[in-house]
Amino acid sequence: MTALICGSYAYDNIMVFHDRFKNHILPDKVHVLNISFLVPEMRREFGGCAGNIAYNLKLLGGDPLPMATVGTDFSPYADWIDQCGISRRFINVIEGTYTAQAFITTDLDDNQITAFHPGAMGLAHEHKIPEKAGITIGIVSPDGRDGMIEHAAQFHELGIPFIFDPGQGMPMFDGEDLMKFIEQAQWVVVNDYEGELLRERTGRSPHEIAEHVDALVITLGAKGSHIYTKQKRIEIPTAKAHMVADPTGCGDAFRAGLLYGLMNGMDWEATGRIASLMGAIKVEQHGTQNHIVNREQFDDRFKENFEYRI
Repeated sequence: MTALICGSYAYDNIMVFHDRFKNHILPDKVHVLNISFLVPEMRREFGGCAGNIAYNLKLLGGDPLPMATVGTDFSPYADWIDQCGISRRFINVIEGTYTAQAFITTDLDDNQITAFHPGAMGLAHEHKIPEKAGITIGIVSPDGRDGMIEHAAQFHELGIPFIFDPGQGMPMFDGEDLMKFIEQAQWVVVNDYEGELLRERTGRSPHEIAEHVDALVITLGAKGSHIYTKQKRIEIPTAKAHMVADPTGCGDAFRAGLLYGLMNGMDWEATGRIASLMGAIKVEQHGTQNHIVNREQFDDRFKENFEYRI
Protein backbone atom coordinates (compact mmCIF):
# COMPACT_ATOMS: atom_id res chain seq x y z
CA MET A 1 0.00 0.00 0.00
CA THR A 2 1.13 3.54 -0.76
CA ALA A 3 0.42 6.63 1.37
CA LEU A 4 0.10 10.09 -0.15
CA ILE A 5 1.24 12.54 2.52
CA CYS A 6 -0.07 16.06 1.90
CA GLY A 7 1.53 18.79 3.96
CA SER A 8 4.51 21.06 4.33
CA TYR A 9 8.23 20.80 3.81
CA ALA A 10 10.14 23.41 5.78
CA TYR A 11 13.53 24.42 7.05
CA ASP A 12 13.78 24.97 10.80
CA ASN A 13 16.53 27.49 11.56
CA ILE A 14 17.22 27.12 15.28
CA MET A 15 19.37 29.66 17.14
CA VAL A 16 20.45 29.87 20.77
CA PHE A 17 20.83 33.23 22.54
CA HIS A 18 23.27 32.85 25.47
CA ASP A 19 21.37 35.23 27.70
CA ARG A 20 17.81 36.04 28.65
CA PHE A 21 15.47 38.11 26.51
CA LYS A 22 14.16 39.88 29.62
CA ASN A 23 17.61 41.38 30.24
CA HIS A 24 17.48 43.23 26.92
CA ILE A 25 13.84 44.22 26.50
CA LEU A 26 12.70 47.30 28.39
CA PRO A 27 9.02 46.87 29.32
CA ASP A 28 8.26 50.57 28.98
CA LYS A 29 9.81 50.66 25.48
CA VAL A 30 8.08 47.75 23.80
CA HIS A 31 6.08 50.17 21.65
CA VAL A 32 9.37 51.29 20.01
CA LEU A 33 11.15 47.93 20.09
CA ASN A 34 14.35 47.78 18.08
CA ILE A 35 16.66 45.06 19.32
CA SER A 36 19.25 42.61 18.03
CA PHE A 37 20.40 39.34 19.61
CA LEU A 38 23.80 37.78 18.96
CA VAL A 39 23.24 34.03 18.42
CA PRO A 40 26.57 32.17 18.18
CA GLU A 41 24.81 28.80 17.92
CA MET A 42 22.65 27.94 14.93
CA ARG A 43 21.57 24.80 13.17
CA ARG A 44 19.29 24.16 10.23
CA GLU A 45 17.02 21.15 10.46
CA PHE A 46 14.88 19.52 7.82
CA GLY A 47 11.25 19.70 8.91
CA GLY A 48 7.66 20.29 7.87
CA CYS A 49 4.84 17.87 8.63
CA ALA A 50 4.87 16.02 5.30
CA GLY A 51 8.64 15.66 5.44
CA ASN A 52 8.61 14.38 9.01
CA ILE A 53 5.75 11.92 8.49
CA ALA A 54 7.32 10.55 5.31
CA TYR A 55 10.69 10.11 7.04
CA ASN A 56 9.18 8.15 9.93
CA LEU A 57 6.97 6.01 7.71
CA LYS A 58 10.03 5.10 5.64
CA LEU A 59 11.87 4.05 8.82
CA LEU A 60 9.04 1.62 9.54
CA GLY A 61 9.31 0.14 6.05
CA GLY A 62 6.24 1.89 4.65
CA ASP A 63 5.90 3.42 1.19
CA PRO A 64 5.42 7.20 1.56
CA LEU A 65 4.65 9.55 -1.33
CA PRO A 66 4.94 13.10 0.05
CA MET A 67 3.10 15.83 -1.84
CA ALA A 68 4.12 19.44 -1.25
CA THR A 69 5.04 22.75 -2.83
CA VAL A 70 8.56 24.03 -2.15
CA GLY A 71 10.81 26.89 -3.22
CA THR A 72 13.92 27.20 -5.35
CA ASP A 73 16.11 26.86 -2.23
CA PHE A 74 15.00 23.24 -1.76
CA SER A 75 18.11 21.52 -3.19
CA PRO A 76 19.78 20.58 0.16
CA TYR A 77 16.50 19.10 1.40
CA ALA A 78 16.00 17.29 -1.92
CA ASP A 79 19.42 15.67 -1.53
CA TRP A 80 18.45 14.48 1.97
CA ILE A 81 15.16 13.03 0.68
CA ASP A 82 17.09 11.12 -1.98
CA GLN A 83 19.49 9.77 0.66
CA CYS A 84 16.49 8.51 2.62
CA GLY A 85 15.10 6.72 -0.44
CA ILE A 86 11.87 8.71 -0.45
CA SER A 87 10.19 9.61 -3.73
CA ARG A 88 10.07 13.28 -4.82
CA ARG A 89 7.56 12.52 -7.56
CA PHE A 90 4.89 14.81 -6.11
CA ILE A 91 7.08 17.55 -4.65
CA ASN A 92 6.73 20.62 -6.87
CA VAL A 93 9.23 23.48 -6.95
CA ILE A 94 7.52 26.86 -7.35
CA GLU A 95 9.79 29.35 -9.12
CA GLY A 96 10.28 32.70 -7.41
CA THR A 97 9.48 31.40 -3.93
CA TYR A 98 11.32 30.13 -0.85
CA THR A 99 10.59 26.87 0.88
CA ALA A 100 8.58 27.42 4.07
CA GLN A 101 10.85 28.08 7.00
CA ALA A 102 10.87 28.96 10.65
CA PHE A 103 13.46 31.10 12.42
CA ILE A 104 13.47 30.14 16.09
CA THR A 105 15.59 31.90 18.74
CA THR A 106 15.69 30.35 22.21
CA ASP A 107 17.14 32.02 25.31
CA LEU A 108 18.57 30.49 28.50
CA ASP A 109 15.09 30.39 30.09
CA ASP A 110 13.78 28.37 27.11
CA ASN A 111 11.70 31.33 25.96
CA GLN A 112 11.33 31.43 22.20
CA ILE A 113 10.85 34.07 19.53
CA THR A 114 9.75 32.53 16.23
CA ALA A 115 9.18 33.99 12.79
CA PHE A 116 7.58 31.75 10.17
CA HIS A 117 7.61 32.35 6.42
CA PRO A 118 5.12 30.09 4.57
CA GLY A 119 6.66 30.70 1.15
CA ALA A 120 5.68 28.07 -1.41
CA MET A 121 3.46 26.32 1.13
CA GLY A 122 0.84 28.99 0.48
CA LEU A 123 0.47 27.64 -3.06
CA ALA A 124 -0.24 24.05 -2.04
CA HIS A 125 -3.72 24.30 -3.58
CA GLU A 126 -2.12 24.42 -7.05
CA HIS A 127 -1.06 20.79 -6.53
CA LYS A 128 -3.83 18.22 -7.18
CA ILE A 129 -4.23 14.72 -5.76
CA PRO A 130 -3.08 12.36 -8.55
CA GLU A 131 -5.77 9.98 -9.76
CA LYS A 132 -3.69 7.10 -11.14
CA ALA A 133 -0.68 6.72 -8.87
CA GLY A 134 -1.63 3.59 -6.92
CA ILE A 135 -2.44 5.59 -3.78
CA THR A 136 -4.37 3.56 -1.21
CA ILE A 137 -4.40 5.91 1.79
CA GLY A 138 -3.71 9.58 2.44
CA ILE A 139 -3.23 12.20 5.11
CA VAL A 140 -4.02 15.91 5.06
CA SER A 141 -1.56 17.48 7.49
CA PRO A 142 -0.86 21.19 8.16
CA ASP A 143 -0.30 23.10 4.93
CA GLY A 144 -1.68 26.16 3.17
CA ARG A 145 -5.34 26.70 4.09
CA ASP A 146 -6.71 26.33 0.56
CA GLY A 147 -4.48 23.34 -0.05
CA MET A 148 -5.84 21.50 2.99
CA ILE A 149 -9.44 22.19 1.96
CA GLU A 150 -8.95 21.14 -1.64
CA HIS A 151 -6.86 18.06 -0.93
CA ALA A 152 -9.43 16.75 1.55
CA ALA A 153 -12.19 17.25 -1.03
CA GLN A 154 -10.12 15.56 -3.73
CA PHE A 155 -9.33 12.53 -1.55
CA HIS A 156 -13.04 12.24 -0.77
CA GLU A 157 -14.09 12.52 -4.42
CA LEU A 158 -11.54 9.89 -5.46
CA GLY A 159 -12.66 7.50 -2.73
CA ILE A 160 -9.23 7.41 -1.10
CA PRO A 161 -9.49 7.04 2.71
CA PHE A 162 -7.46 9.68 4.56
CA ILE A 163 -6.47 11.03 7.96
CA PHE A 164 -7.37 14.63 8.76
CA ASP A 165 -4.56 16.09 10.89
CA PRO A 166 -5.22 19.82 11.43
CA GLY A 167 -2.28 20.38 13.82
CA GLN A 168 -1.05 23.96 13.94
CA GLY A 169 -3.40 24.72 11.05
CA MET A 170 -6.40 24.46 13.39
CA PRO A 171 -6.74 28.26 13.91
CA MET A 172 -7.40 28.71 10.18
CA PHE A 173 -10.74 26.88 10.35
CA ASP A 174 -14.09 27.53 12.00
CA GLY A 175 -16.54 24.92 13.21
CA GLU A 176 -18.26 24.55 9.84
CA ASP A 177 -14.92 24.03 8.08
CA LEU A 178 -13.84 21.43 10.63
CA MET A 179 -17.11 19.48 10.38
CA LYS A 180 -16.70 19.30 6.63
CA PHE A 181 -13.21 17.84 7.05
CA ILE A 182 -14.56 15.36 9.60
CA GLU A 183 -17.37 14.26 7.29
CA GLN A 184 -14.91 13.70 4.43
CA ALA A 185 -12.18 11.91 6.38
CA GLN A 186 -12.03 8.33 7.65
CA TRP A 187 -9.84 9.23 10.64
CA VAL A 188 -9.06 12.39 12.61
CA VAL A 189 -5.90 12.90 14.70
CA VAL A 190 -5.30 15.77 17.15
CA ASN A 191 -3.38 16.42 20.35
CA ASP A 192 -5.24 17.18 23.58
CA TYR A 193 -5.13 20.97 23.10
CA GLU A 194 -6.33 20.68 19.50
CA GLY A 195 -8.99 18.25 20.72
CA GLU A 196 -10.36 20.93 23.04
CA LEU A 197 -10.40 23.43 20.17
CA LEU A 198 -12.18 20.86 18.01
CA ARG A 199 -14.79 20.33 20.71
CA GLU A 200 -15.26 24.08 21.21
CA ARG A 201 -15.54 24.97 17.53
CA THR A 202 -17.74 22.07 16.41
CA GLY A 203 -19.80 21.82 19.59
CA ARG A 204 -19.29 18.04 19.56
CA SER A 205 -17.65 15.75 22.07
CA PRO A 206 -15.01 13.18 21.07
CA HIS A 207 -17.64 10.41 21.13
CA GLU A 208 -19.93 12.49 18.89
CA ILE A 209 -17.11 13.21 16.44
CA ALA A 210 -16.27 9.49 16.38
CA GLU A 211 -19.78 8.85 15.05
CA HIS A 212 -18.72 10.55 11.80
CA VAL A 213 -15.39 8.74 11.27
CA ASP A 214 -13.84 5.32 11.74
CA ALA A 215 -11.74 6.70 14.60
CA LEU A 216 -10.77 9.91 16.38
CA VAL A 217 -7.29 9.76 17.91
CA ILE A 218 -6.31 12.22 20.66
CA THR A 219 -2.72 12.22 21.85
CA LEU A 220 -2.06 13.10 25.49
CA GLY A 221 1.72 13.55 25.60
CA ALA A 222 3.27 11.56 28.45
CA LYS A 223 -0.17 10.14 29.30
CA GLY A 224 -0.45 8.16 26.05
CA SER A 225 -3.41 8.52 23.71
CA HIS A 226 -7.11 7.76 23.39
CA ILE A 227 -8.66 6.25 20.28
CA TYR A 228 -12.40 6.83 20.00
CA THR A 229 -14.35 4.50 17.73
CA LYS A 230 -18.11 4.24 17.31
CA GLN A 231 -18.13 1.42 19.85
CA LYS A 232 -15.63 2.41 22.54
CA ARG A 233 -12.63 4.41 23.70
CA ILE A 234 -9.31 2.57 23.53
CA GLU A 235 -6.55 3.71 25.88
CA ILE A 236 -3.02 3.47 24.45
CA PRO A 237 -0.09 3.61 26.88
CA THR A 238 3.12 5.50 26.27
CA ALA A 239 6.32 3.78 25.22
CA LYS A 240 9.43 4.38 27.29
CA ALA A 241 12.02 6.77 25.86
CA HIS A 242 15.66 6.12 26.75
CA MET A 243 16.07 9.88 27.20
CA VAL A 244 14.11 13.04 26.44
CA ALA A 245 16.06 15.34 24.15
CA ASP A 246 13.53 17.20 22.00
CA PRO A 247 9.75 16.69 21.67
CA THR A 248 9.54 18.60 18.38
CA GLY A 249 8.22 16.30 15.67
CA CYS A 250 6.93 13.59 18.02
CA GLY A 251 3.39 14.13 16.76
CA ASP A 252 4.50 13.56 13.17
CA ALA A 253 6.33 10.37 14.17
CA PHE A 254 3.14 9.23 15.93
CA ARG A 255 1.09 9.87 12.80
CA ALA A 256 3.51 7.84 10.70
CA GLY A 257 2.93 4.95 13.09
CA LEU A 258 -0.83 5.29 12.64
CA LEU A 259 -0.44 5.24 8.87
CA TYR A 260 1.73 2.14 9.05
CA GLY A 261 -0.80 0.27 11.15
CA LEU A 262 -3.69 1.28 8.90
CA MET A 263 -1.75 0.35 5.76
CA ASN A 264 -1.11 -3.12 7.18
CA GLY A 265 -4.61 -3.84 8.45
CA MET A 266 -3.66 -3.90 12.13
CA ASP A 267 -6.12 -3.43 14.96
CA TRP A 268 -6.22 -0.18 16.93
CA GLU A 269 -4.44 -1.62 19.94
CA ALA A 270 -1.37 -2.51 17.85
CA THR A 271 -1.59 0.56 15.62
CA GLY A 272 -1.72 2.93 18.60
CA ARG A 273 1.25 1.23 20.23
CA ILE A 274 3.33 1.42 17.05
CA ALA A 275 2.54 5.14 16.92
CA SER A 276 3.43 5.57 20.59
CA LEU A 277 6.79 3.87 20.16
CA MET A 278 7.66 5.98 17.11
CA GLY A 279 7.03 9.09 19.18
CA ALA A 280 9.32 7.79 21.95
CA ILE A 281 12.10 7.01 19.48
CA LYS A 282 11.86 10.50 18.02
CA VAL A 283 11.98 12.28 21.39
CA GLU A 284 15.42 10.80 22.05
CA GLN A 285 17.08 12.96 19.36
CA HIS A 286 17.22 16.69 18.60
CA GLY A 287 15.57 17.70 15.36
CA THR A 288 12.73 15.96 13.58
CA GLN A 289 14.62 13.68 11.18
CA ASN A 290 17.81 12.72 13.02
CA HIS A 291 16.62 9.54 14.75
CA ILE A 292 17.36 6.16 13.18
CA VAL A 293 15.87 2.76 13.90
CA ASN A 294 15.83 -0.44 11.88
CA ARG A 295 12.97 -2.91 11.90
CA GLU A 296 14.71 -5.45 14.16
CA GLN A 297 15.44 -2.73 16.74
CA PHE A 298 11.88 -1.46 16.52
CA ASP A 299 10.40 -4.92 17.01
CA ASP A 300 12.64 -5.54 20.03
CA ARG A 301 11.61 -2.25 21.64
CA PHE A 302 7.97 -2.98 20.93
CA LYS A 303 8.27 -6.32 22.75
CA GLU A 304 10.15 -4.63 25.61
CA ASN A 305 7.41 -2.01 26.05
CA PHE A 306 4.24 -3.97 25.35
CA GLU A 307 5.22 -7.60 26.06
CA TYR A 308 4.26 -9.01 22.68
CA ARG A 309 5.52 -8.87 19.10
CA ILE A 310 3.66 -7.48 16.11
